Amino acid sequence: MSLQAQAKSTYRALLRELPRRTLSNPTPLQSRIREYYCNQNAPEKADEEAVRARLEEADQLVQYARAQRMYAKLVDRYNPGMTMDEQEKIRLTARRVGMDLPVEAKDRKD
Repeated sequence: MSLQAQAKSTYRALLRELPRRTLSNPTPLQSRIREYYCNQNAPEKADEEAVRARLEEADQLVQYARAQRMYAKLVDRYNPGMTMDEQEKIRLTARRVGMDLPVEAKDRKD
């Protein structure tokens, strides 16, 4: 794979791992990545090794971002109570064992 094709592939992979935003309103990180890739000139033979090293670093960054996204997804899936307040956790625990919590006075409709 040529350096230019590898750079495009890495650039696209980086953007896929970032949170979705419209092209008209990119995040500062997306803007910075785009600016960095657009300002790169065609590599000369002397710079080819430096470009390859930077592309390898970018690939590692993509792998890290992908792993972080997967980690967050798994934490949400297997620990659903992390974002719930204490009252909601108690209500769901009671429902799990087949009980309903009593209706409190402020929740009653008379």
